[in-house]
Amino acid sequence: MVIPIMDVPTMDIKATEINKAKTLLRHELKHQISLQDDLVLSQRLSKLFSYDKHGGDNGIYRVTSLYFDTPYDNALRQKLDGVNKREKFRLRYYGTDTSFIRLEKKYKINGLCGKQNVRITLPQVKQLLNGEYDFLLNSEHPLLMELYSKIKGQCLIPKTIVCYDRQAFLYTPGNVRITLDRNIRTGLYNTDFLNTDLFYMNALEKLTVLEIKYDEFLPDIVRIAVQISNRQAASCSKYALCRRYD
Repeated sequence: MVIPIMDVPTMDIKATEINKAKTLLRHELKHQISLQDDLVLSQRLSKLFSYDKHGGDNGIYRVTSLYFDTPYDNALRQKLDGVNKREKFRLRYYGTDTSFIRLEKKYKINGLCGKQNVRITLPQVKQLLNGEYDFLLNSEHPLLMELYSKIKGQCLIPKTIVCYDRQAFLYTPGNVRITLDRNIRTGLYNTDFLNTDLFYMNALEKLTVLEIKYDEFLPDIVRIAVQISNRQAASCSKYALCRRYD
């Protein structure tokens, strides 16, 4: 597997949009790898880089997200079609602690990725799950107000729960973050998003998703560390993988 350095594209998007988002946009590479390669990489990365402090001694923590999409699956279709400018909204919490939940908007502009987020309370999440959205309009936070406009204008609704175990590594130069996402699974009922004991269906068996995020450049030490000789890796989306089980 060869990890390239992606050039910063400027086609098909206004310069003003790039200037506005340039401090937020990052490169993001995703690949499916085998469990054997996962074992090799995790051992190698643990010797070279530090763990994410939120993951404990081994850098591992659980991530649970609830993704929104339109009735016609615009976010999913744009991902599968490789649309250059797209976005998706999700709710997310870590481990089994539902007292800290964030609303996130992840967007991609010609291959570069960005993310905005705001903390949202547990009662507010319950309102969203019950189809009660008026509190968003009364919020002073622009991301919450934007979600309200998209719910009303595009009919965004909760679609799919995505859950996985993540091991995260950090390398400060280049602001690099390397993650190994394992045991990717999905929930059958979106209203069970807050149920930390929910039974999940496996969405990607015997494979791990490797993600590499960085700013302007990918340091050589990282590029070399994530190489997997004589094997091919496939790009993937955890959201798209879990939508196969709708």
